[in-house]
Amino acid sequence: MGAIVAFALNVQVDWVNLDMLGYILMGAGVVIFLVGLVLMMRRRRSDVVTHTAVDPVNDERVVRRTTRTPDDAAGL
Repeated sequence: MGAIVAFALNVQVDWVNLDMLGYILMGAGVVIFLVGLVLMMRRRRSDVVTHTAVDPVNDERVVRRTTRTPDDAAGL
């Protein structure tokens, strides 16, 4: 939208500079795009812990896995 306002419109308005408005809209679009990329590229971390033991009664191997994911909702 910003490029259309800045380069394609050939209208003179007294109360606003359309070229400057177009450049502001283009800059805001770039910032929003970069913020979206950063939020998408954040890696979600999880810790997986595996415990292996031998059951003394059955003499079988027992594997126990625990997965923990930290809560990222508190902040960026």
